[in-house]
Amino acid sequence: MTDQSLEQLIISVTRQALESAQITAQDVDEIVLGHYNAGLVPLAFPSSLVLQADDDLRFVPATRVENACATGSAAVHQAVRSLLAGTARTVLVVGVEKMTDAPAHGVGRALLGADYDLAGQESGVGFAGLFAEIAKAYFERYGDVSDAMAKIAAKNHRNGMDNPYAHLRRDLGYEFCATVSADNPLVAAPLRRTDCSPVSDGAAALVLTTATAVDAARPRVRLRGIGQANDFLPTSRRDPVAFAGARAAWSRALSSAGVGVDDLDLVELHDCFTIAELLLYEVIGLTEQGKGAQAIEEGWVYRDGKLPVNPSGGLKAKGHPIGATGVSQHVLAAMQLSGTAGDMQIPGAGLAGVFNMGGVGVANYASVLERVD
Repeated sequence: MTDQSLEQLIISVTRQALESAQITAQDVDEIVLGHYNAGLVPLAFPSSLVLQADDDLRFVPATRVENACATGSAAVHQAVRSLLAGTARTVLVVGVEKMTDAPAHGVGRALLGADYDLAGQESGVGFAGLFAEIAKAYFERYGDVSDAMAKIAAKNHRNGMDNPYAHLRRDLGYEFCATVSADNPLVAAPLRRTDCSPVSDGAAALVLTTATAVDAARPRVRLRGIGQANDFLPTSRRDPVAFAGARAAWSRALSSAGVGVDDLDLVELHDCFTIAELLLYEVIGLTEQGKGAQAIEEGWVYRDGKLPVNPSGGLKAKGHPIGATGVSQHVLAAMQLSGTAGDMQIPGAGLAGVFNMGGVGVANYASVLERVD
C-alpha cells in the first residue's frame, strides 16, 4: 500500500467497513481513529480525514487516540466505553499508519519514542534492539529458544500465504528462518530479520454497535469481554521476561468474558518479534513460564493445533502499521467467527482472543470475541 496516502488508506477502509456492516454514514454516532505517527508523517491531526469517506459523516464527533503499538486496540476499547456509557449507539473505529515514507532512521526514532530510556535517541536497530535484550534475558534464564523462534517465524509466514491482506506473502520455510545468511542477517543478535515484523503501511476499520444486526445471512460477532492493564514505563521497574502487564490484561479479558484459554478456538496476538509470540504463549496460559517453546514444538499453535495462533500470519507476515494493528486483529478475528476468513478460516471457530501491546509489555489490551448464531 506504499502507493496510497494516509487519507486514501482511511477513506478506503472506512467505506468498506460501512458497506460490510450494512449501515450508512448517517447511522454513525461517533468516530475513533487510532494513529500513532510520532513524526512518521507530517500531519499529526488526521481525525477528520475519516469524514472524507462520506459527506454524511460531517459533524460526527471524531477523536484520535494513541497508545504506542497498542493504538488500534486503544481505539476499539475507547469505542466500547462510549457504547457502554450510552453516549453512542454505533461507533466507527479506524486504525491507520503510513510508515514507508519515512527513512529507516526516522522510523526507528519514531518507534523509540515509546521507550522511556531511549526516547529521543538515534538507533540503528530501534525496537529490535529492545526485544533482542528480552531474548537474551530469556535465554539466560530458561535456555536458548532460537530454534523455536524460527519455527514461529516459519509458521506465521506460511499462514500469511493465505491472507490476501498480508504485507509479506512468502512461505520462507523453517530452514531459511533458522539460518543466519546474507538474505536473513542478524538485525540485533539474537534476532534475525525473520524474527522481526516489517515496516508497513496499512489501515483497518470496523463498526461497533448496540443496534440489532441487519445481516441475518451470516453469524453476528459480539465482543464478549475486554481487559486493559498498563505497567511501569521504565525498563528497570519491570521483569523483562514476565510481561506482567500483559498477564493482567489477558486475565481481565478472560474473567470479564467468563471463559478460559481452553475455550478459545484461535488467538490473534502481538508477534512484533518472534520472542514476543513465544513469551505470549506463556502469558495466555498455553504453557508454564519458561516453557513457551513447547507450544510451537508440539504443534499446539498451528492451524490444526489445539489453539491456532495468528492464522492471519500475525504482525510478522501481515505487517505492523502501528495504528492499524489492533484494529486489524479484531477485524481478522471477527472474520474467523463470521465464517468469512476465506483461506485463513479455522473451521467452526466460535470464540477468539485478541492481544495487542504497546512498548515492551507496557500498554496491554485483550479482547474476547464470540460468534452469535
